[in-house]
Amino acid sequence: MRDLSPAQPEGRWDAKAFAGEVVPFAATVFREGHGLLRVDLVLTAPDGTTTTRPLALGAAGSDRWSAEAQLDQLGDWTWRVRASSDDWATWLHTADIKVEVDQDVDLVFAMGAQLLEGRKGKVYKEARAAFLDTSSPGETRLKVAHDPRLSREIDAEPVASLTTESATLTLRVERERAGVGSWYEFFPRSEGAKQRKDGSWQSGTFRTAARRLPAIAAMGFDVVYLPPIHPIGRVFRKGPNNSTVAGPHDPGSPWAIGAAEGGHDAVHPDLGTLADFRWFLGQAKKNGLELAIDLALQAAPDHPWVEAHPEWFTTRPDGSIAYAENPPKKYQDIYPVNFDNDPEGIRAEVLRIVEHWIEQGVTIFRVDNPHTKPLDFWEWLLGVIYERHPEVVFLAEAFTRPAMMRSLAGAGFQQSYSYFTWRNTKEELEEFLGSVSTETSAWMRPNLFVNTPDILTEYLQFGGPAAYKIRAALAATGGPLWGVYSGYELFEDVARPGSEENIDNEKYEYKPRDWAAAERENRSLAPYLTLLNQARREHPALRQLRNLRVHWSSDDALLVYSKTIESEFVRSGRRDGVIVVANVDPHSVREGMVYLDLAALGLDEDAEFGVRDLVTGQRWTWGAENYVRLDAFTEPVHILAIEYPRGV
Repeated sequence: MRDLSPAQPEGRWDAKAFAGEVVPFAATVFREGHGLLRVDLVLTAPDGTTTTRPLALGAAGSDRWSAEAQLDQLGDWTWRVRASSDDWATWLHTADIKVEVDQDVDLVFAMGAQLLEGRKGKVYKEARAAFLDTSSPGETRLKVAHDPRLSREIDAEPVASLTTESATLTLRVERERAGVGSWYEFFPRSEGAKQRKDGSWQSGTFRTAARRLPAIAAMGFDVVYLPPIHPIGRVFRKGPNNSTVAGPHDPGSPWAIGAAEGGHDAVHPDLGTLADFRWFLGQAKKNGLELAIDLALQAAPDHPWVEAHPEWFTTRPDGSIAYAENPPKKYQDIYPVNFDNDPEGIRAEVLRIVEHWIEQGVTIFRVDNPHTKPLDFWEWLLGVIYERHPEVVFLAEAFTRPAMMRSLAGAGFQQSYSYFTWRNTKEELEEFLGSVSTETSAWMRPNLFVNTPDILTEYLQFGGPAAYKIRAALAATGGPLWGVYSGYELFEDVARPGSEENIDNEKYEYKPRDWAAAERENRSLAPYLTLLNQARREHPALRQLRNLRVHWSSDDALLVYSKTIESEFVRSGRRDGVIVVANVDPHSVREGMVYLDLAALGLDEDAEFGVRDLVTGQRWTWGAENYVRLDAFTEPVHILAIEYPRGV
């Protein structure tokens, strides 16, 4: 037995799943000679309940056995693979061949009777008697061997030997929100902000920001994420567009955390009080939204830590504290924490902060730049929090090298930002979506954000409304986790010259928006985002990670993939499937042939079936080969619900 999955490379950390996820289990199992195998998955739930289900052999000669199981119980599951010589199947295969050519017929059936010796019951007794009746033709006795009654008895009590078991592996099942969610990010200070005649601003508050929650919920989002809500440093505060000079009315970057009013455990007074925050959190829950807040382990120069614990930072030869840099970028308003200095003290403080916000009711943290902190620190912190609060979810904002991103996910982060933001061509997206749904899906869950306050890609800058539709559709259907930063629905596409971020960036200034006017004037993508989230609610296949399959097309800009889920894993009892065909060129009309692997859709190779476009409502009859024409300037993406024939 080799190559068991799901498992993390090297076995350092356990594999992961989320409640309701359909998990493919697999192993490479082989033996000497020509005898057939019986391979089973032995699965033990956290409550100690053990179930066994057979694994099926895949492609001939692959020796790869697999089965799917849907795991709903939270906690640590254990599983192993048990393989045996399937003596009955081996004998039956031999009998089929030899009876057909009339070779050693009586001897073959004598061996079959021998396999059934000692088994009680009428079915076994009658079968043995028929096998040993040498006056009966071989074909007649072979029918007895294939009798469904006998097959059911043997399935319940296999005729097997030489049993071998694999090592026992652990699979952690976390709550559904760890793996499924539609995120919406916005700055509470901008919602309700008003500029006075003298140029100063009245900041939005938790109370005014709460007015935005019903609209976010109406679009179908279920997680609302707030950038840091703490006091903002005044020393070296950044001005508009990341300028090094701030005016008297500039609010500064929320990621420059800490001032005289407090640090990571405090609320910015402009937003309100801690009680106001708890009220806001309650309003989010009333709207069916879960709240995520930012965990950014860094400090402004006037953060209380700087005076109380200067040893937590890096001191340069001239005696100054080193600020954050990513040359040529400089962040003079932020001091990075040096985790090599007083690691025990820093760990205790961070744990205190996280526990503080959990006490307020927070269950999701988006972690800023975790890749710049030691991996063993995250392994420790996330391990402690999981033991104490298994419901808490951490999203890693780590746009960095693959090894670090994957290791952070392995060490405990439930979700990760990903390279999706920069994967735009058909070839790039095929590779990316195929990789995250298979290669790393046992431990890394990508959250497919379409934009962030820091990231406005060239694709969005120059692709027009079509680009915004395409990226949202791909994110919402390509994975069970996706997100948008506010302003996306208004097609905000102007970048600061020479950069990949919005001009007049909201990180450094207030940015109130007139959402209602945009919708009245048909300048909003909100209806499309609503449609996408509705599709995710109605189609359970879209809420799975590991079920994506890439198909083929004749055009180099037509991306095709599908997501399906078997009927046994759907509450309605009906198989669910969605086919996505996207024109990823936002500047053109594309047409060509789409070639589907119907077996991957659970259909016969010559099947014809109905599809309904969830965007336009149009219906077509499809098969293995289909003509598609997608106009980027009208509807650049087909999201097709498969209308499965009855019984499929």
